[in-house]
Amino acid sequence: MKRSQEIIRTSWIGIVTNVLLASFKAVVGVLSNSVAIVMDAVNNLSDALSSVITIIGTKLSQRPADRKHPFGFGRIEYFSAIIIAVIVLSAGITSLSESVKNILDPTKPEYTTSTLVVIVVAIVVKLVLGQYVKHKGGQLKSDALIASGSDALFDAIITLATLISAGIMLLWSISLDGILGTLISIVIIKAGIEMLASPVNELLGTSIPSELTKQIIKEVSDFEGVHGVFDLILHNYGPDVRIGSLHINVYDTMSAHDIHRLTRKITTYMYDKHGIIMTVGVYAIATGDNRRAELQSQVIQTLATHKEIVQVHGFLYSEKDQMLSVDVVPDMSVHDTTTLVSQLTSEIQSLAPGVQVVIVVDHNYSE
Repeated sequence: MKRSQEIIRTSWIGIVTNVLLASFKAVVGVLSNSVAIVMDAVNNLSDALSSVITIIGTKLSQRPADRKHPFGFGRIEYFSAIIIAVIVLSAGITSLSESVKNILDPTKPEYTTSTLVVIVVAIVVKLVLGQYVKHKGGQLKSDALIASGSDALFDAIITLATLISAGIMLLWSISLDGILGTLISIVIIKAGIEMLASPVNELLGTSIPSELTKQIIKEVSDFEGVHGVFDLILHNYGPDVRIGSLHINVYDTMSAHDIHRLTRKITTYMYDKHGIIMTVGVYAIATGDNRRAELQSQVIQTLATHKEIVQVHGFLYSEKDQMLSVDVVPDMSVHDTTTLVSQLTSEIQSLAPGVQVVIVVDHNYSE
């Protein structure tokens, strides 16, 4: 089953479960003449909203790419997760407000047998539903499903707190509704903010997981003819669309045909294995007994003495243009790159008098 179909199927399970639970509460509420239970039934219908949002977002994200959106609509899923996270956050804030009011102006709640039955059933149903939906969200890497599952779990926690409060009330005539509600509301608000952070970070552009970075670098390094992997960058355009680029080191004796064949093998492998549309650039390693190879060795050795430089690559020396260029990746502690470039340029210039030296400050986007 395709990922999108699995997400929609899971969301429909959430909708059906909430409707059945709402129907059960409504029947009990009518039979027991409890307005509170009937209103809680209406609340369960609104809980189905997060599943509806997930379905709509998933369907919209599957729209084919067009001229204005060449990378497709996959990021709509992140907006769905944001909306659900905002709903959870709003519920937490509303609950906090009501709980604080209950502390300042406490009321004595009344519990009947029918009320307690509804509470127990709601806890069990919401716990099972929340765990299932959240688990499927983790499997399918769907922030919207994870948020929807968390919403159901928080409902279960709130209801459980109500049950605990009811038990204490029946045994010792002490009402803890306001205090328990306040504590749980704070937990929900904190979780809502964390739920909001994940899809927002995806939209802003989060760093590549270190495990994936290491895996890609190892896999590309294992190709015959590759002598280094650098400049790995990945962009997410939804969970199903990832576009990236990297550079590889090859010997300067390699023909254009062989380089083309190698890069094609890498891009095919990256798409088949990871679903990544990868662009592969090439850096040439100078070989043989010549001025280019000699300068390359001297430049790398000179730059290696700088502890603030974590990586050196992309060496290029052109006798025709009288130009020498090299890329350096400074440590994150380096903030004044202008001074660093000036210092390195001066050092490298002494190795190649009369040659234009270009130091390119690169950044590590993958670790």
